[in-house]
Amino acid sequence: MSWEESTKQKMLHLQLPTDPRWVNIAEMNIGDILVDHAYCEQKAASSCISLIVKFHDLQELVDTLTPVVAEEWNHFERVMEQIRKRGLEFDKPRKDEYVVKLSEFVKKGGSRSQQLVEYLLMNALIEARSCERFKLLSKHIQDEELQKFYYELMVSEAGHYVNFIELARKYHDKEKVNARWQEWLAYEAEVIKNLEIRGDRMH
Repeated sequence: MSWEESTKQKMLHLQLPTDPRWVNIAEMNIGDILVDHAYCEQKAASSCISLIVKFHDLQELVDTLTPVVAEEWNHFERVMEQIRKRGLEFDKPRKDEYVVKLSEFVKKGGSRSQQLVEYLLMNALIEARSCERFKLLSKHIQDEELQKFYYELMVSEAGHYVNFIELARKYHDKEKVNARWQEWLAYEAEVIKNLEIRGDRMH
Protein backbone atom coordinates (compact mmCIF):
# COMPACT_ATOMS: atom_id res chain seq x y z
CA MET A 1 0.00 0.00 0.00
CA SER A 2 1.39 3.41 -0.95
CA TRP A 3 1.81 6.17 1.62
CA GLU A 4 -1.03 8.08 -0.08
CA GLU A 5 -3.49 5.18 0.22
CA SER A 6 -2.46 4.56 3.82
CA THR A 7 -2.87 8.21 4.74
CA LYS A 8 -6.24 8.56 2.99
CA GLN A 9 -7.61 5.83 5.23
CA LYS A 10 -6.74 7.80 8.33
CA MET A 11 -7.29 11.46 7.52
CA LEU A 12 -9.74 13.83 5.89
CA HIS A 13 -8.75 16.00 2.97
CA LEU A 14 -8.34 19.75 2.75
CA GLN A 15 -11.48 21.34 1.33
CA LEU A 16 -9.75 23.83 -0.96
CA PRO A 17 -6.65 23.00 -3.00
CA THR A 18 -3.84 25.51 -3.33
CA ASP A 19 -4.25 27.87 -6.26
CA PRO A 20 -2.13 26.30 -9.06
CA ARG A 21 -0.51 29.68 -9.70
CA TRP A 22 1.25 29.45 -6.34
CA VAL A 23 3.78 26.81 -7.37
CA ASN A 24 4.88 28.81 -10.43
CA ILE A 25 5.33 31.95 -8.34
CA ALA A 26 7.12 29.93 -5.65
CA GLU A 27 9.57 28.47 -8.16
CA MET A 28 10.53 31.96 -9.31
CA ASN A 29 11.18 32.89 -5.68
CA ILE A 30 12.64 29.61 -4.44
CA GLY A 31 15.16 31.34 -2.19
CA ASP A 32 12.39 33.09 -0.27
CA ILE A 33 10.40 29.86 -0.13
CA LEU A 34 13.35 27.95 1.33
CA VAL A 35 13.94 30.58 4.01
CA ASP A 36 10.27 30.66 4.97
CA HIS A 37 10.20 26.86 4.92
CA ALA A 38 13.14 26.71 7.34
CA TYR A 39 11.26 28.87 9.83
CA CYS A 40 8.15 26.74 9.37
CA GLU A 41 10.11 23.65 10.38
CA GLN A 42 11.59 25.44 13.39
CA LYS A 43 8.13 26.55 14.51
CA ALA A 44 6.73 23.04 14.00
CA ALA A 45 9.39 21.62 16.31
CA SER A 46 8.74 24.36 18.87
CA SER A 47 4.99 23.72 18.74
CA CYS A 48 5.47 20.03 19.51
CA ILE A 49 7.83 20.87 22.37
CA SER A 50 5.21 23.22 23.81
CA LEU A 51 2.59 20.47 23.70
CA ILE A 52 4.96 18.02 25.38
CA VAL A 53 5.71 20.51 28.17
CA LYS A 54 2.08 21.52 28.71
CA PHE A 55 0.73 17.96 28.58
CA HIS A 56 3.73 16.14 30.04
CA ASP A 57 1.48 13.74 31.97
CA LEU A 58 0.01 12.25 28.78
CA GLN A 59 2.48 9.49 28.07
CA GLU A 60 1.28 8.53 24.59
CA LEU A 61 1.32 12.16 23.49
CA VAL A 62 4.87 12.61 24.79
CA ASP A 63 6.02 9.36 23.18
CA THR A 64 4.35 10.22 19.86
CA LEU A 65 5.51 13.82 19.58
CA THR A 66 9.08 13.38 20.83
CA PRO A 67 10.26 11.78 17.56
CA VAL A 68 8.24 14.36 15.62
CA VAL A 69 10.31 17.09 17.27
CA ALA A 70 13.47 15.34 16.10
CA GLU A 71 12.10 14.94 12.56
CA GLU A 72 11.01 18.57 12.30
CA TRP A 73 14.42 19.75 13.48
CA ASN A 74 16.08 17.43 10.99
CA HIS A 75 13.92 19.01 8.30
CA PHE A 76 15.08 22.44 9.46
CA GLU A 77 18.69 21.34 9.13
CA ARG A 78 18.04 19.89 5.68
CA VAL A 79 16.36 23.08 4.46
CA MET A 80 19.29 25.09 5.82
CA GLU A 81 21.61 22.82 3.82
CA GLN A 82 19.65 23.62 0.66
CA ILE A 83 19.87 27.34 1.45
CA ARG A 84 23.62 27.26 2.05
CA LYS A 85 24.52 25.13 -0.97
CA ARG A 86 22.70 27.60 -3.21
CA GLY A 87 24.59 30.55 -1.75
CA LEU A 88 21.39 32.06 -0.37
CA GLU A 89 21.10 34.23 2.73
CA PHE A 90 19.14 32.98 5.74
CA ASP A 91 17.04 36.09 6.16
CA LYS A 92 14.83 37.16 9.06
CA PRO A 93 11.45 35.44 9.58
CA ARG A 94 8.30 36.82 8.02
CA LYS A 95 4.90 37.14 9.64
CA ASP A 96 2.97 33.93 9.02
CA GLU A 97 -0.48 35.27 8.21
CA TYR A 98 -1.81 31.75 7.65
CA VAL A 99 -0.92 30.57 11.16
CA VAL A 100 -2.12 33.86 12.67
CA LYS A 101 -5.51 33.31 11.06
CA LEU A 102 -5.70 29.70 12.24
CA SER A 103 -4.82 30.80 15.78
CA GLU A 104 -7.87 33.06 15.78
CA PHE A 105 -10.10 30.01 15.39
CA VAL A 106 -8.80 28.23 18.50
CA LYS A 107 -11.56 28.00 21.10
CA LYS A 108 -10.58 29.49 24.43
CA GLY A 109 -11.49 27.88 27.72
CA GLY A 110 -13.23 24.54 28.05
CA SER A 111 -11.75 21.42 29.59
CA ARG A 112 -8.07 20.54 29.39
CA SER A 113 -8.80 17.84 26.80
CA GLN A 114 -10.78 20.35 24.72
CA GLN A 115 -7.85 22.76 24.78
CA LEU A 116 -5.54 19.95 23.73
CA VAL A 117 -7.79 19.00 20.83
CA GLU A 118 -7.82 22.58 19.52
CA TYR A 119 -4.05 22.71 19.29
CA LEU A 120 -3.73 19.20 17.89
CA LEU A 121 -6.22 19.99 15.13
CA MET A 122 -4.55 23.29 14.30
CA ASN A 123 -1.21 21.52 14.04
CA ALA A 124 -2.81 18.81 11.90
CA LEU A 125 -4.05 21.43 9.45
CA ILE A 126 -0.69 23.11 9.19
CA GLU A 127 0.96 19.77 8.48
CA ALA A 128 -1.72 18.90 5.93
CA ARG A 129 -1.32 22.15 4.03
CA SER A 130 2.46 21.78 4.14
CA CYS A 131 2.14 18.25 2.79
CA GLU A 132 -0.05 19.47 -0.07
CA ARG A 133 2.37 22.25 -1.00
CA PHE A 134 5.39 19.96 -0.79
CA LYS A 135 3.59 17.68 -3.24
CA LEU A 136 3.06 20.57 -5.64
CA LEU A 137 6.71 21.53 -5.45
CA SER A 138 7.85 17.93 -5.92
CA LYS A 139 5.77 17.59 -9.06
CA HIS A 140 6.10 20.95 -10.76
CA ILE A 141 9.43 22.66 -10.12
CA GLN A 142 12.35 22.09 -12.48
CA ASP A 143 15.09 21.59 -9.90
CA GLU A 144 15.45 17.79 -9.71
CA GLU A 145 17.20 17.83 -6.35
CA LEU A 146 14.41 19.88 -4.81
CA GLN A 147 11.81 17.65 -6.46
CA LYS A 148 13.21 14.67 -4.56
CA PHE A 149 13.71 16.73 -1.40
CA TYR A 150 10.10 17.87 -1.30
CA TYR A 151 8.76 14.44 -2.09
CA GLU A 152 10.59 13.01 0.93
CA LEU A 153 9.28 15.78 3.17
CA MET A 154 5.75 15.35 1.81
CA VAL A 155 5.70 11.73 3.02
CA SER A 156 6.97 12.75 6.45
CA GLU A 157 4.46 15.59 6.87
CA ALA A 158 1.59 13.25 6.00
CA GLY A 159 2.66 11.00 8.86
CA HIS A 160 2.78 13.94 11.27
CA TYR A 161 -0.71 14.97 10.17
CA VAL A 162 -2.05 11.53 11.06
CA ASN A 163 -0.28 11.62 14.45
CA PHE A 164 -2.07 14.81 15.48
CA ILE A 165 -5.49 13.58 14.36
CA GLU A 166 -5.15 10.24 16.10
CA LEU A 167 -3.94 11.85 19.34
CA ALA A 168 -6.97 14.15 19.33
CA ARG A 169 -9.27 11.15 18.95
CA LYS A 170 -7.49 9.34 21.77
CA TYR A 171 -7.78 12.10 24.34
CA HIS A 172 -11.29 13.35 23.60
CA ASP A 173 -14.63 12.02 22.38
CA LYS A 174 -14.07 10.81 18.82
CA GLU A 175 -17.38 12.09 17.43
CA LYS A 176 -16.81 15.54 18.92
CA VAL A 177 -13.28 15.59 17.53
CA ASN A 178 -14.55 14.64 14.06
CA ALA A 179 -17.23 17.34 14.19
CA ARG A 180 -14.73 19.96 15.28
CA TRP A 181 -12.32 18.79 12.60
CA GLN A 182 -14.95 19.51 9.95
CA GLU A 183 -15.29 23.04 11.36
CA TRP A 184 -11.53 23.49 11.20
CA LEU A 185 -11.41 22.24 7.61
CA ALA A 186 -14.16 24.65 6.53
CA TYR A 187 -12.48 27.55 8.30
CA GLU A 188 -9.07 26.75 6.83
CA ALA A 189 -10.57 26.69 3.33
CA GLU A 190 -11.87 30.23 3.86
CA VAL A 191 -8.47 31.34 5.14
CA ILE A 192 -6.75 29.94 2.05
CA LYS A 193 -9.40 31.46 -0.22
CA ASN A 194 -8.81 34.94 1.17
CA LEU A 195 -5.02 34.95 1.55
CA GLU A 196 -2.94 36.72 -1.08
CA ILE A 197 -0.97 34.35 -3.32
CA ARG A 198 2.65 35.03 -2.48
CA GLY A 199 5.87 33.50 -3.68
CA ASP A 200 7.77 34.19 -0.48
CA ARG A 201 5.59 32.11 1.83
CA MET A 202 5.22 28.36 2.21
CA HIS A 203 1.62 28.85 3.38
